[in-house]
Amino acid sequence: MVEKKSKTSKILVVDDERSIRNTLKDILEHENFEVILAEDGLEALDKMELGPFDVILCDIKMPQMDGIELLDKIKEREPDAVVVMISGHGTIDTAVEAIKKGAFDFISKPLDLNRLLITIRNATDKTQLVSETRELKRKVSKTYNMIGESEPIQQIRQMIERVAPTDARIFITGQSGSGKELVARWIHELSNRSKGPFIEVNCAAIPSELIESELFGHEKGSFTSAVKQKKGNFELASGGTIFLDEIGDMSHAAQAKVLRTLQENKITRVGGEKEIPVDVRVVAATNKNIQEEIRKGNFREDLYHRLSVILIHVPSLNERKDDIPLLAEHFLDEVLTEQNMPPKSFTGGAMEELQQIRWTGNVRELRNVVERLAILCDKEITGSDVKQFAKPLSQPGE
Repeated sequence: MVEKKSKTSKILVVDDERSIRNTLKDILEHENFEVILAEDGLEALDKMELGPFDVILCDIKMPQMDGIELLDKIKEREPDAVVVMISGHGTIDTAVEAIKKGAFDFISKPLDLNRLLITIRNATDKTQLVSETRELKRKVSKTYNMIGESEPIQQIRQMIERVAPTDARIFITGQSGSGKELVARWIHELSNRSKGPFIEVNCAAIPSELIESELFGHEKGSFTSAVKQKKGNFELASGGTIFLDEIGDMSHAAQAKVLRTLQENKITRVGGEKEIPVDVRVVAATNKNIQEEIRKGNFREDLYHRLSVILIHVPSLNERKDDIPLLAEHFLDEVLTEQNMPPKSFTGGAMEELQQIRWTGNVRELRNVVERLAILCDKEITGSDVKQFAKPLSQPGE
């Protein structure tokens, strides 16, 4: 017997013989699996609506629709479904055909209990691996996706496509939550440095006394907690891109060292004397009025001019409300996938209500609201749902 699983796996058993169905159900439930039964192919296709299933055990010789035909339909509906074929009338040719059509394995009757359970264990391992791979691909693919067809977004796309292949430094402005990081990542992905690292530094989140160590690294013993040598983000980003987010919050001392790095393409670790060459593209961003910060003496004008070879302004969501339906649909698909929820959709009235809201948190706030609606609402998200659950910080309208 295989070891019981801590996470309950869901198995669909398809067999026209009731005694075999019930026997498999008893055995598998004893091994801590959740089991759903179907007596033929048509019922199995209906029961798949209760899925997804980790494994499908499918008899071959059945009335109405045999197992091979059912395998075709399962694979057509769910290409990654893990199907184990079982048969008392199997031949080598039948087994080969089943494997060619995408079956995970073929087991002959009478069933060897240990063989069956080992096969199911291997099959559930594959299902988990496929699920994890799909999730990783989804996270990677969605990271750099800029949603929208409004004029401001099209202009940004055109700008990025033109400047990304160069090594020009880029300064991005825009409100918090508007998508500045997305623009920076997209620039990196379309650049000649895309195979190199993308290192993000949130200058507002790092204490001023630690920002220099984070950016430039430190030598062992250079300060109390420096128990070993550490490379800074400029070194780690060499060959790629460093994204200095919220650079308007950077300390004056760090600003001076960043300026020197941009001038000389070299860094010196905190507590060190050796100059280390770095080959890095710098993209900076801020949600502050940088010209006002310069006038107040909070930000070095010479550093700004070094950073702002190319200027990109990311519009607020309120400046591109035509994009809200596309964004809302995109976020809804994301949430439903992440939460493993059944399909849901927005009505036209819901979209109109979303477009009436004044979004103080921009795209980030819209994403949160869509997730809230997906969790709290029924299959169809209506205008009334938006009014009830969106609860914007400001009243509708500009």
